Amino acid sequence: MDDDWIAAADWRTIVANVPIVSVDLVIRRDGGVVLGRRTNEPAKGYWFIPGGRVLKGETRREAVGRVAAEELGIEVEMVESLGAFEHLYDTSDISGVDSKHYLANGYVVDVVDGEPEPDDQHDAFRVFRSPPEPCHEYVRAYVEAAETVSGWF
Repeated sequence: MDDDWIAAADWRTIVANVPIVSVDLVIRRDGGVVLGRRTNEPAKGYWFIPGGRVLKGETRREAVGRVAAEELGIEVEMVESLGAFEHLYDTSDISGVDSKHYLANGYVVDVVDGEPEPDDQHDAFRVFRSPPEPCHEYVRAYVEAAETVSGWF
């Protein structure tokens, strides 16, 4: 078992009881923003900013690089920190848990190497130069907060 893996029963307890600290990546590419279409809850079916949880002992900056590499298969350079965002969902990907709560830290990044590949949470990635449909309200909040992303609205 991977040292960073959380047993299913423990993860269920965490999701049911505490916020999850995460990083979300506003990836600038070809004059737009890379979004992934979510295949699981929360936000299933929406085009969304890719991201992942912060591991214990890992800085947010380290988490940005790890999430980009491990979950997306890309290397990124951090451009802008957008601060913390509160994400509250009425759905969850955990059976028997009816909500999910994230303390998400947003970052604008540029791709240094690689192409985002579909994974267990996204069936596709695309560059958008304006909000797609369906586009989750949390995506809009990130892009509106970004000083280094222009012309999206």
